[in-house]
Amino acid sequence: MPDLARAAKQARTWACYDCGKCTAACPVARIGGAYSPRRQVLASNGGQRDQVLGAFELFKCLTCSLCELRCPTGVAYTDLVRELRTLAYADGVEPDCPHGGALQSVMRMMAAGGTQQDRLAWLGGDLRTESAKGTVFYWTGCTMYFDAFFPEYEMRTLEGTRAAIRLMNRLGVAPVVSPAERCCGHDLLWNGDRRSFELLAKHNAALVAESGAETLVTSCAECLRTWKVDYAPFWGPRPPRMLHLSEYLAERLPELTFKADGAKRVTYQDPCRLGRHLGVYDPPRAVLEALPGIEVAEMRRSGPTAMCCAGGTWSHCDRYVKRIQVERLREARATGAEVLVTACPKCRIHFQCAMKDPSLAGEITIEMRDVAELVADALA
Repeated sequence: MPDLARAAKQARTWACYDCGKCTAACPVARIGGAYSPRRQVLASNGGQRDQVLGAFELFKCLTCSLCELRCPTGVAYTDLVRELRTLAYADGVEPDCPHGGALQSVMRMMAAGGTQQDRLAWLGGDLRTESAKGTVFYWTGCTMYFDAFFPEYEMRTLEGTRAAIRLMNRLGVAPVVSPAERCCGHDLLWNGDRRSFELLAKHNAALVAESGAETLVTSCAECLRTWKVDYAPFWGPRPPRMLHLSEYLAERLPELTFKADGAKRVTYQDPCRLGRHLGVYDPPRAVLEALPGIEVAEMRRSGPTAMCCAGGTWSHCDRYVKRIQVERLREARATGAEVLVTACPKCRIHFQCAMKDPSLAGEITIEMRDVAELVADALA
């Protein structure tokens, strides 16, 4: 069976009703872009390889999975896009990566190995961690790279990472934070570079297995999705339990004591990978609602129908992406919230970038914090 036909069959594109609900739900199409999931499905069904794999349209999909929520026949469109990108990459087609592809280059350097990283320079003396063995492994992701890559956006994603460890310490846990950790490979996988992804997956899975950890915790929604779903073939018979930090905190809330520190209204951004991809909606909200004085005001589109940050895989950025981000920030401001809370550093980066538009700053600027930062600040 030809590779395109196999990808289409696995994604159940044969079940398509041609109803167009996917395109009607697509954030890129709704905002004015010409991208159409329905057109991609029909071209895949028709075996139109050049049209599907040779066009840059393939990389305009946000892989947010909102179209799958609307599809009446269960076409796995997000999986189809990922497989099509793998086929395109094999044909030599790559996205015009933002930021000159610098982030992808760093990821491939990590995949190749042999490069010494200074991953732990951000750890302060007040944070207790283990470097090799322990029952809880805290997966830091690429926050130390993000803050270094985007100084013009005043990125502080590492503050959420530090706050996560501070909270674990308060719970009596000194998590493993490994100097040998490498990028999880999420972005490489979703842009078609499966070989580099597999090199990273094998290294990282072995690293966590050797630590003896029974639980893996991460603050990054994309890392969690990668560990829980895409790393499955690389685990032995007993993988660790894998949790987003908000899930870990929600389970142990009774062990934490908080102080009243005035009233504050916040709104929460559902990351696509944590929400629609993994079904985690309640734990972040439960954690925020447990904080004294915090009022959670929901945006017009939240939970399963939440609008995404429009830039999860570093594969594409254009005026339509920016319009999606601006529209979402206007929704956040419309709630009257003082703070937009995130559960993924990528959301923070993309919204912070959009807020740098000088012509819109007055109507979309809002303070952004990680869930862990708000919880750590509220500790008694």
